Amino acid sequence: MAESGLHTEQLTLRPWREGDKVPFAAMNADPVVMEFFPSVLTRADSDGLVDRFEQERVARGFCPWAVELRESGTFIGFIGLHGAPDSVPFAPAIEVGWRLARPFWGRGFATEGAQGALRFGFYALGLDEIVSFTSVVNLRSRRVMERLGMARRPEDDFEHPFVTEGHVLRPHVLYRLSAADWRLR
Repeated sequence: MAESGLHTEQLTLRPWREGDKVPFAAMNADPVVMEFFPSVLTRADSDGLVDRFEQERVARGFCPWAVELRESGTFIGFIGLHGAPDSVPFAPAIEVGWRLARPFWGRGFATEGAQGALRFGFYALGLDEIVSFTSVVNLRSRRVMERLGMARRPEDDFEHPFVTEGHVLRPHVLYRLSAADWRLR
């Protein structure tokens, strides 16, 4: 990834900056944004996540990048690629994911930014497949995955090992997109 970031029509996906930590922590403390996660994040947990993302970017050349609006430079969340945890049944895998602050929902930013991340993954990194996963009940993210051309096979659904047994968020769906299918679009 170029140090200046990936650019889409309306967005820049870029390395994290120290100044991103305050709005990112506010976003991660919003119970509506974090509806499909077991809990909101503390400021320390949110800052630690930024640090881990940046470590992944340095080590692998990608991460869930900070996202800003190109026109204004406003920080809106993250979108990018991430190594799936080793404990999920489909590992090793690279996932595309996103989390945006509420004022930026419903405007196509998650889809647009994820398309840029997929393009980077398939063309710049030469990946054969990229996955995405979420809780079964997270219909908004599932619709984004479908708009991206990703496909779900029910036999790939799984129980997320980081979520407590019996919790409504434990059942997860897995969507996949191959490089060959991406290029056919």
